[in-house]
Amino acid sequence: MLMVVAVAAMAIATTATYVITTNLRETMGERLIAEDLWFNPSGRISIYILNVGKTSVQVSAVYVNHTKYSFAPTPFILEVSEHGWLNVSCSWTSGNVCYVEIVTKRGYHVADYYKAP
Repeated sequence: MLMVVAVAAMAIATTATYVITTNLRETMGERLIAEDLWFNPSGRISIYILNVGKTSVQVSAVYVNHTKYSFAPTPFILEVSEHGWLNVSCSWTSGNVCYVEIVTKRGYHVADYYKAP
């Protein structure tokens, strides 16, 4: 009986370790670079993003000055080594500095300050 309990406990421990390390590997493999950012006169911000990580990424939120804004295309998913434009519906004022933060579904984020022309 003790042998059966020990084998069952090891099976549960092995499964839990596999699930935890797989999720950790995917989270640590996420890497984005915001290569370019354009302030468009139409009242939006366009961000050129490159996935340089080891796993696909899905953008879940975009914040400008700590306020969440909608973006297109939705959903915005980049496979490994893919790149694309993320368009944020956000009004901006010429000469102001904007703090732009992009957050992925797994919680990775990339942020920086940009000055509007």
